[in-house]
Amino acid sequence: MLDTAMQKDAKTAETLLEVNNIEVIYNHVILVLKGVSLSVPKGGITALLGGNGAGKTTTLKAISNLLGSERGEVTKGSIVYRGKRIQDLDPASLVKTGVIQVMEGRHCFEHLTVEENLMTGAYTRSGKGEIEADLEMVYNYFPRLKVRRKSQAGYTSGGEQQMIAIGRALMSRPETILLDEPSMGLAPQLVEEIFGIVKSLNEEQGATFLLAEQNTNVALRFAHYGYILESGRVVMDGEAAALRENPDVKEFYLGMSDEGRKSFRDVRSYRRRKRWLS
Repeated sequence: MLDTAMQKDAKTAETLLEVNNIEVIYNHVILVLKGVSLSVPKGGITALLGGNGAGKTTTLKAISNLLGSERGEVTKGSIVYRGKRIQDLDPASLVKTGVIQVMEGRHCFEHLTVEENLMTGAYTRSGKGEIEADLEMVYNYFPRLKVRRKSQAGYTSGGEQQMIAIGRALMSRPETILLDEPSMGLAPQLVEEIFGIVKSLNEEQGATFLLAEQNTNVALRFAHYGYILESGRVVMDGEAAALRENPDVKEFYLGMSDEGRKSFRDVRSYRRRKRWLS
């Protein structure tokens, strides 16, 4: 976790991405996001937290303009990157501006090799030497992929496929990476490894991350700032260290209270005690 001085720097950093009071509707009738606003500073790791169905993935897809394939659309508000509206850009143009999404579920081209998958991330680029250098950089962060470089991606493990997905995104030389549920379906040791690599990429390469994650505990250990979504609304936000110590977050999202660890089933009057919703 960042020390106090680094957290202070994160507060004053240039804002890259601003989501301003957006609403998202699916099939012209289903309101999913209800006035969501957030900002992502340059060089930071910002976490978008909440349970299944809270609206995390929809928020990322709204930013990356992938809602159309699911009959969704942003009907209100604006999405701005480096001071310019991006919500009318197609996904390929958005990648050229420096924003790329790593989708939930570790989507890989199963019939291609690990290295061929990684190289697809550089399709918008020219300059063979730079691309080869970036490929070696990816292998430095994911040495397991170098060992498996000639293997078909469909025969790699879930953790390796998550590494492929992140590595492929890095091959486009993004400034900002939208990372959707990186811990999903992975063993705890692999989750720690993936988040450790995200932290290294952030600190060593200056990559900016907006990550959506159900695993609040691990996300708040690695992120600098967090937003908590409930039913399509931002219900709380703050420095990651402060959120970890917040009594409501500890009880409802980290499974902790002053009396020790609790399960959600043990918490009585769950909705009435979520003070931030009142």
